[in-house]
Amino acid sequence: MGTPANRPESAAPGPHAGLFAPLQVGGLRLPNRLAVAPMTRVSATAHGHATAQMADYYAAFAAGGFGLVITEGIYTDQAHAQGYLYQPGLADDAQREAWRPVVERVQAQGGRIVAQLMHAGALSQGNPYRSTNRAPSAVMPAGQQMTFYRGAGPYPMPEPMTRDDIAQAVEGFAQAARRAQAAGFDGVEIHGANGYLLDQFLTAHTNLRDDDYGGSLDNRLRLTVEVIQAVRQSTTGRFAVGVRVSQGKVNDFTHKWQGGANEAARIFGTLGRQPIDYLHTTEFEAWRPAFGDDGPSLAALARGHVAVPVLANGSLHDPAQAAGMLARQEADFVSLGRGALTHADWPDRLRAGARHEAFDRGLLAPIADLANAARRRAAHQAACREA
Repeated sequence: MGTPANRPESAAPGPHAGLFAPLQVGGLRLPNRLAVAPMTRVSATAHGHATAQMADYYAAFAAGGFGLVITEGIYTDQAHAQGYLYQPGLADDAQREAWRPVVERVQAQGGRIVAQLMHAGALSQGNPYRSTNRAPSAVMPAGQQMTFYRGAGPYPMPEPMTRDDIAQAVEGFAQAARRAQAAGFDGVEIHGANGYLLDQFLTAHTNLRDDDYGGSLDNRLRLTVEVIQAVRQSTTGRFAVGVRVSQGKVNDFTHKWQGGANEAARIFGTLGRQPIDYLHTTEFEAWRPAFGDDGPSLAALARGHVAVPVLANGSLHDPAQAAGMLARQEADFVSLGRGALTHADWPDRLRAGARHEAFDRGLLAPIADLANAARRRAAHQAACREA
């Protein structure tokens, strides 16, 4: 198939042509509209260093035709940010240097790579730096820890963050972004979705604060705004900055914003006024109405309130659904999770008219790491040879 660097930046013929058109995202030119979604793989070293196996994993997506690769969530400080054991970090210079060969491998294949910066907050289930979790308020998280990320039992009750804790979290994002740029990344994505710290501040029932970080929607968005501004100020040049938002959470899949479309408009309006280069929305099925049985999708609502490109995520491994989001002008580009895990060369397969196989959940069980996925693929290949 050749590397993305050798592929034309023109759209391929057929109903999926829009997926192969180039796109400008801030100072970053993408060769197509297909991104790899951030997916937790818990495959770093115990000290949060990216590995050679991770470099192979990420480089394969660029070699397979994805224009943009977004990393798994990377923890930002050595206090309360880490969410999972064997999660990679950008919290010190050694972790920064461990990412450098990963970035170089992706870029050598003609791809672009963005580091997703994450603070787990109350949903931390594996942090060797601290024995307690910190969150907006002392609210027990819903649900159970995720066993495929080495968790067990209920989440612990978090301690409410002090003003110093909040300032430390903001500085952690800023420092991690600076390290990401030094490591050669093309940009960063601020993780404000899926129930992690920034989303905990946004969500009314997990944020019971009575200071200027709680109460009104503007106050609950304050931390996200401060993080965006700190990240932008800590980086230079045309380094891309994106933000990911969602309604659902890893521990509460069905959560919806209480104020419906009006609240969405206020959230997206606030984010759209910030110095960001793209907005990444994620839902279980990206094309479904965000509220009720009809109406616009979450991505479409976002696109109506921000001037930057909108990246849509959620069950878009069906090429018709992915292309449809663009054709209906609900999004500017799309990110794939399960589709990318199934086929690292998903874009090249689509160009060639090859069949896309169904996602194998065994790739993420019993542990959602790269070693388990390698064993699962080897077993599948052996079974195919014997058949």
